[in-house]
Amino acid sequence: MKNSPSFRELDAQYYMPAFARDMMIARGSGSTVWDSDGKEYIDCVAGIAVCSTGHCHPAVVKAICDQAHDLIHCSNLYYVPHQAELAKKLVEISGLDKAFLSNSGAEANDGALKLARVRTGRKKFVSFTHGFHGRTIGSLAVTHKPAIREPFEPLGLECSFVEYGNLESLKKAVDDTTAAVLIEPVQGEAGVIIPPAGFLEGVREICDDHGALVIADEVQTGMGRTGKWFAYMHSRVKPDIVTIAKGIASGFPMGALVARKGLEFQKSEHGSTFAGGPLACATALATIGVIEGLLPSVPAKAERFRKGLSHHNPRVAGLLIGMTIGDRCVAIRDKCAENGVLINCAADGNLRLMPPLVISNSEIDRVIEVVNEAIG
Repeated sequence: MKNSPSFRELDAQYYMPAFARDMMIARGSGSTVWDSDGKEYIDCVAGIAVCSTGHCHPAVVKAICDQAHDLIHCSNLYYVPHQAELAKKLVEISGLDKAFLSNSGAEANDGALKLARVRTGRKKFVSFTHGFHGRTIGSLAVTHKPAIREPFEPLGLECSFVEYGNLESLKKAVDDTTAAVLIEPVQGEAGVIIPPAGFLEGVREICDDHGALVIADEVQTGMGRTGKWFAYMHSRVKPDIVTIAKGIASGFPMGALVARKGLEFQKSEHGSTFAGGPLACATALATIGVIEGLLPSVPAKAERFRKGLSHHNPRVAGLLIGMTIGDRCVAIRDKCAENGVLINCAADGNLRLMPPLVISNSEIDRVIEVVNEAIG
């Protein structure tokens, strides 16, 4: 319709201005997306590490369409199609014992905090500087970044923050009143910060000394992103609770927590209207099936990125890649977009790349070329 408002005008008038954005992604296929003007990009943001199977993977699309023809929603007052099968799969790939589904990573982390409190009877948590765990009141309470946390205080949870990677500081913070330590095995929103060798093992030992739980936030690092199902699997540590979202359902909103034996919600302790619905579960099962075939290729793709970007000292955790650029980060991001590659600026001047696991070698080489040229 002529003279109808543009999406930008409608957004400015009707949508709360919580996001900074300058384009609309209109279509996607594999590792490629097109904006509303038809320009093509290699997508190394992937919905912020969400679209692990690429955009609109045929197996995922089929699962969504097939399930939508049968049943879109079913209350958790009844057994939900595919829910038990998905729980079984999550237990198998995590090595833990019981699963509970949610609608997002923040909800998964909220659930993990509730589970730790109700099963330990303790109230205190410890988290790490520069960590990010979500924006709900509960998950925000254990998120460090003052700019997004402090405006909403008091948040109702007691949490101490210690330096990421510093076991001596952690020893001082954890005691016999600590319910859990919440940790990202690799910090994603901070810019892909990889802890020193032995850090996760040290966290596990300190928690065991005081009867505290270890909660691994694998919202960004899980579902094959680092070359294993979960990033903690690169260590000798098994957490007590693992939280999952982002890559679990190829972009369909979903999250989960998985816990060891003896840690589970009892009747009426937790719940959700939409969590673990039939569409989400069918999509997640299809996604896991695709990732199973992609996992063996991730280490070689990661090494290709490492070598191609070696002049910029990349931090590489599978297909989660960070480079410290500083004040030029936004300008470099924008230059890459001009040349057909979407990347992201994380915290503290860090470029972050999170391409779909389906990205091809030729696409990786093009990304490397564009990023190197943009950095100069």
